Amino acid sequence: MRRMKVGVIGCGSISPIYLQAGRVFENLEIVACADLDMEKARARAAEFGIPRVLTPEELLDDPDVEIVLNLTVPKAHAEINLRAIETGKHVYTEKPLATNREDGRRTVGAAGAKGVRIGSAPDTFLGGGIQTCRKLVDDGWIGEPIGATAFMTCRGHESWHPSPEFYYEIGGGPMFDMGPYYLTALVNLIGPVRRVSASARITFPERLITSQPKYGKVVKVETPTHIAGTIDFVNGAIGTVIMSFDVWGAQLPRIEIYGTEGTLSVPDPNSFGGPVRLYRPGNRDWLEIPLTHGYTENSRGLGVADMAAAIQSGRVHRANGDLAYHVLDVMQAFLDAAQTGKYIPIESTCERPQPLPMGLRHGQVDA
Repeated sequence: MRRMKVGVIGCGSISPIYLQAGRVFENLEIVACADLDMEKARARAAEFGIPRVLTPEELLDDPDVEIVLNLTVPKAHAEINLRAIETGKHVYTEKPLATNREDGRRTVGAAGAKGVRIGSAPDTFLGGGIQTCRKLVDDGWIGEPIGATAFMTCRGHESWHPSPEFYYEIGGGPMFDMGPYYLTALVNLIGPVRRVSASARITFPERLITSQPKYGKVVKVETPTHIAGTIDFVNGAIGTVIMSFDVWGAQLPRIEIYGTEGTLSVPDPNSFGGPVRLYRPGNRDWLEIPLTHGYTENSRGLGVADMAAAIQSGRVHRANGDLAYHVLDVMQAFLDAAQTGKYIPIESTCERPQPLPMGLRHGQVDA
């Protein structure tokens, strides 16, 4: 399997772990990086030995680049993705796929019409922690899933992120920022969603940045920062979700899956590892399950490598556009439900992505 040439647009806080992917995965070669801030792009290129520094437009037009890895801020995702697709390139984007359904549909539709692949973060569900959970569910250890809980609570990102404004813009907030991790994990483990309901609020209409270099800047909050909702899955399971940037502290689980024959405690879906814990009738306590799969450290870029392998073999890649659009549809539906006070049916659907094979060596995505 040859190494596919990747160009990275966006050299911000998340880029270092992705730029390492060219050193980790045997089928990726990162050949160029770009950013509106050329100094930032040059610094990343020097740090990771990337041979070429380009403007975003130059990278999108570069015939040598086969896959565009889009690490820009969420409101730029659709524009960059569509421009790359137009030039005939495959695209893998940071989450979310887009900041609204219309742009998400256009992106997936354009990729299909052009005959190129569209992939999207998160790829954390391909890590050893959630892949172990997937195997336990598929092998029947908890019986039939009947319910789930997913809780992400924190106080927001303005105390540590160098440019946290986008977290409070339309297309941000806890649902669009962290929801992709939790909802992708749930769809991977249980299946697609049929409908949702929700309540939501903006608790603090302004946020004060206390990180550097923007210490003291006041940010206007444009999107709900505390969302509580319910999910009806296609298979009949019922989920409860809280996504919040308004909580000082909590002792909630990340994700739990409840089945007819047991309960599964799923690790943080924003990570790749464990612990995975199982409770079954007759147990005196929870059992910690050894992880069945690798990629337990931060392995962002795994989804890009899986897409590159799928392009060459012809199979469906796992962090695919249909999955990303379904998650986007569900996230938007939570906000729509809160605004209207009604259940919102989910018109999109997707297949559960195929599990990763067991026994892969580090840097490998196909057995």
